[in-house]
Amino acid sequence: MPALQAIAKASPFARRRLCGGMTDKPTPAGDRIAKVLSRAGIASRREAERMIEAGRVSVNGTVIDSPALNVTPKDKILVDDKPVAEPEPPRIWLYHKPTGLVTTAKDEKGRETVFDKLPEDMPRVMSVGRLDLNSEGLLLLTNDGGVKRKLELPSTGWTRKYRVRVKGKPTDDMLAPVRKGITIDGERFQPMSISLDRQQGANAWLTISIREGKNREIRRAMEAIGLSVNRLLRVSYGPFQLGELKAGEVEEIRQRVVREQLGMEAPAKAPARKRSGPVKSNRGTMAKPSPKRGGKPGGKPGQRPTGKSFGGSGSRDRNAGGKPQGRPGSRKK
Repeated sequence: MPALQAIAKASPFARRRLCGGMTDKPTPAGDRIAKVLSRAGIASRREAERMIEAGRVSVNGTVIDSPALNVTPKDKILVDDKPVAEPEPPRIWLYHKPTGLVTTAKDEKGRETVFDKLPEDMPRVMSVGRLDLNSEGLLLLTNDGGVKRKLELPSTGWTRKYRVRVKGKPTDDMLAPVRKGITIDGERFQPMSISLDRQQGANAWLTISIREGKNREIRRAMEAIGLSVNRLLRVSYGPFQLGELKAGEVEEIRQRVVREQLGMEAPAKAPARKRSGPVKSNRGTMAKPSPKRGGKPGGKPGQRPTGKSFGGSGSRDRNAGGKPQGRPGSRKK
C-alpha cells in the first residue's frame, strides 16, 4: 500500500520512473517540425512555432496548429503553400553591422533592420545573437537555426570581444566589481575581462570580453560603476574576427572552416565516374590552395578565417587587433 500511495502522489515524470517506464509511449520517429523548419532556414524554432500556430504550415496535405509533431524526410511539408526544400549544409557569414540598424527580422517601430541592408544575393539568414541599435561591429549570420542556437549558448564557451569607449576616467578600483561579477537590478552578470587601453581626453578606451551576451550587458555594467558608453564595437565572436571588414560588408566563411569550428564531419565524396573519352584540360582555371585558417576557438589574436565576400572586395588579410579611430561611423579615406 505505501508503494501504491507514493506512485499516486508522484509527478507524471516520477510516476513513469516508479512504474519502470511501463506507461511510456514509443518515441515517434523523426524530428520536431519546428526543428526541421529551422534547419531548412525557414525561421528560428520560436518563429516556426508561431507560423504553425497561425496555420501557415501543412504536413501531408493537413494544416497543423501545434508544433508537437515529429516528421521524417518522407513527409511532405508546405509553408505558405510552398514546399520546404532539403536543408542546406550549415553556412556562416561575417557581417559588419553599422550603427542605426536593429537586429530583428521586423521592427514594430518601422526602423531599418540589418536584414534590410543585406545584399540581394544573400539567402535567408538569421543572426547569432544581437547588437543593439547604437552598437556596431561583428555580427554572425547563419542559414541554420540549430547553429544559431548552439553558438548563442554560453556553454559553447566562445568569447565575445568588444572595443568600448566610455566617458570618464576609469581606474582598476572602479573596474574591480565588474571583473569579479556584478549584480544589477537582481540580475547577475558573469565576470568580465577588462583592460584599460588608453585615456583620451574625457574618454577612455577599454577592451572587454564576455561569454554570456545578455541584453545591453556591457552598457548596464559600465553605468553601474559610473561610466557612460558612447561607442561599442564588437571585434570578435569566438574564433571569428572582424578585422578590416568595412561597415555594411558581408563575407562568408569557408565550408571547411565551418565544419571544423562546429565539429562536423565532411560530406561523403561521390564515387568517381569512369570517362570513356579523352579528358579535357582545365589548366589555368583552378585557384591555388588557400593557406589553412581558422582552427579551434582560442587561436592567436588576429587570425580569422575568411571566405566569399558579399558586397565587398573579396577576401583579405585582416588585423582584428586594430583600434577604431575617430567618431562612430567615420571611415578612413
